[in-house]
Amino acid sequence: MATGRTHRPATRSRGIPEATVARLPLYLRALTALSERSVPTVSSEELAAAAGVNSAKLRKDFSYLGSYGTRGVGYDVEYLVYQISRELGLTQDWPVVIVGIGNLGAALANYGGFASRGFRVAALIDADPAMAGKPVAGIPVQHSDDLEKIIQDNGVSIGVIATPAGAAQAVCDRLVAAGVTSILNFAPTVLSVPEGVDVRKVDLSIELQILAFHEQRKAGEGAASDGGVPTAAARTDSADQGPDGDMPAVMPA
Repeated sequence: MATGRTHRPATRSRGIPEATVARLPLYLRALTALSERSVPTVSSEELAAAAGVNSAKLRKDFSYLGSYGTRGVGYDVEYLVYQISRELGLTQDWPVVIVGIGNLGAALANYGGFASRGFRVAALIDADPAMAGKPVAGIPVQHSDDLEKIIQDNGVSIGVIATPAGAAQAVCDRLVAAGVTSILNFAPTVLSVPEGVDVRKVDLSIELQILAFHEQRKAGEGAASDGGVPTAAARTDSADQGPDGDMPAVMPA
């Protein structure tokens, strides 16, 4: 079975834009749902709506894959599932290590979606000696002293960091030195990596803060429409805007 170390997705060599690559998983999720319902074909408009993009952007994205659909028929669902899966590198096995088996790391280890999407959790690693040997999701936790050997033995090129912020950079450095070239970072910190190493950051607190901003803005708009005093979020739409109507780069303290 192929491993992540010797096989890489072809997207960069084929010149597919990063923005398109970021949307491919959205299309794949929508297509997989259609496939599970035994839907044979789908129009660009229907698929775009299911993926949350506009149909013109979808057709442009698919043109990079060499897929243009059939006029009056649409796209073949099963073929697109295969085509996008192949482009994303999901038609092969990708061994993954998760470092940091606290509450979040354990939740990730128990996530059933990895295996169905081409990712195999090869090892769980933690720095706490008391965790060594304990099974999580049926996989015994291994001590971080053995991190490099675990990566080499399993041919791992994708690492997931779920450690506290203070330990994340040191873990990242060890992963990279051991040969990991792609990292999914759940630690609330920015990682420094050398050229050639890809990092994707998932920060749940930032996502919640963005949602809080939108909730505050909606509340402010509601107050303004009712004739009330606008909140700070609503006031920034007028008094604090820059000369071109944009938000100033630095908000007043």
